[in-house]
Amino acid sequence: MFIANRWKDYEVIDTSNGEKLEFWGNYKLVRPDPQVIWNTKRDKVWKNINAHYHRSERGGGNWEFFDLPDVWQIKYSLPLISNPLVFNLKPFSFKHTGVFPEQAANWDWMSNLIKNSGRKIKVLNLFAYTGGATISCAAAGASVTHVDASKGMVTWAKENAASSMLADAPIRWIVDDCVKFVEREIRRGNVYDAVIMDPPSYGRGPKGEIWKIEEKIFELIELCSKVLSDNPLFFLINSYTTGLQSSVMSYMLSTALSHKTGNPIKTCSEYPYIYETGNWKISADEIGLPVTKTNQFLPCGASCRGEFM
Repeated sequence: MFIANRWKDYEVIDTSNGEKLEFWGNYKLVRPDPQVIWNTKRDKVWKNINAHYHRSERGGGNWEFFDLPDVWQIKYSLPLISNPLVFNLKPFSFKHTGVFPEQAANWDWMSNLIKNSGRKIKVLNLFAYTGGATISCAAAGASVTHVDASKGMVTWAKENAASSMLADAPIRWIVDDCVKFVEREIRRGNVYDAVIMDPPSYGRGPKGEIWKIEEKIFELIELCSKVLSDNPLFFLINSYTTGLQSSVMSYMLSTALSHKTGNPIKTCSEYPYIYETGNWKISADEIGLPVTKTNQFLPCGASCRGEFM
């Protein structure tokens, strides 16, 4: 499992009966989590919370607030980077606050690769949300093209960049359908040294385009392989879709890169699904967060990492 265990401003305190208890900076929140199917005893640490998101049996849900500001901030320090990343948080629909803290495991990995590459790196970040990956790559010295279909998410990401002292970093902010943007980049002949994608299970583009991950994801991976430079650095795929497990992602990415390189796929390890094709090494696993009370790890999806050796 890829573990995000370097947070100072975030903590999973405990989990029970479909919910997780978290510290976000100075504020204690209870939010639903579909992975928490166990029902363990809740002690006094679950009391005196600042907000609680209640899931509705009809879908969706709503926040119950006790003492929580409209907006607050948390910080995250990357290895080898002096200035911390700063995230502006706010509770909004579908239980989210604006950051997926488990992704810090990937922020560390990407920023280390960029920092140690000794060259200028161009990154394409698709379905880029509020910019955690974007600002971690920019902080390490990369130029980033940030693409998301939601204008509101792109605006939020810009705010996070400004708060992280990266307002003047070489970041292109694009509001567009990710597939159509990549298709145009191929026609323009633009290439990137790294690709990041965090596709939703289901979504709509700015003009009503329908995205279903099971139907579109492999096609998108193959499409994105066409915008990789001749000297790439990495390829990262994230998934929060139950059916899109780590082994499935490693199979797809190794297949797409094999098609691009013309090299066969070699199996290096059956777990955690490590393959090689040409100079690419592909590994995949669950991604998770430590739980303070139990000393266990909460699974939060999966990631597939392709690294050009």
